Amino acid sequence: MTLDQQALYDARLELVDFLVAAFADVPDAEFVAGLLDGDVQLPDGEVNEPLDRGFDGVETFLAEARTRDPEAVQEELEREFTRLFVGPRPRILAHETYYLDDSDFRGAGLAEVEASYGAAGWTPPEDYPEENDYVAVELAFLRHLVGEQRAGREEAFGFQRVFHEEHLSAWIDDFAADVREETDEAFYEAVAWLLEGYVAFEEEVATQMA
Repeated sequence: MTLDQQALYDARLELVDFLVAAFADVPDAEFVAGLLDGDVQLPDGEVNEPLDRGFDGVETFLAEARTRDPEAVQEELEREFTRLFVGPRPRILAHETYYLDDSDFRGAGLAEVEASYGAAGWTPPEDYPEENDYVAVELAFLRHLVGEQRAGREEAFGFQRVFHEEHLSAWIDDFAADVREETDEAFYEAVAWLLEGYVAFEEEVATQMA
């Protein structure tokens, strides 16, 4: 593996790690401290339009948030995450089977998602608070596939291409658009752009390599 390939895998994994953390659960103090302390590495140059808009949005958010009390930032993000995704009446249901018209919400469609995981030999971690078609779980599966590719398992590109076609890419743009429409919080608007751009980038990689 060349240094350029290594750097690309590092960047892909770092970004999907960030997105998994952003959507997995209510943002806690540790997550916000990582944001404000500079753990997020923003790339130089252009990638694709949604990713570029997302990186710009994160940079703008951080420039303002770093002037404030971290506890206040964490509390604001927690309130907005809860309003958007938790409820008691969440504004958005961040599940594939909610967005796909031909799927039963948390029914047969969920079994199809889980079958894709099983075909690739992956079992979702038990510490996610939602069903296995939740956005953070699907991103965790994508992270697994990228890690397998990095380890030289070329069949992972095929699993990834099929997963994009049948699952992740079929709903994520609509989900990201809903997040941007529903939120006035700069962080979640930026994260929605990053999510849309990252999935599009990964789909292109998988299509070219499979």
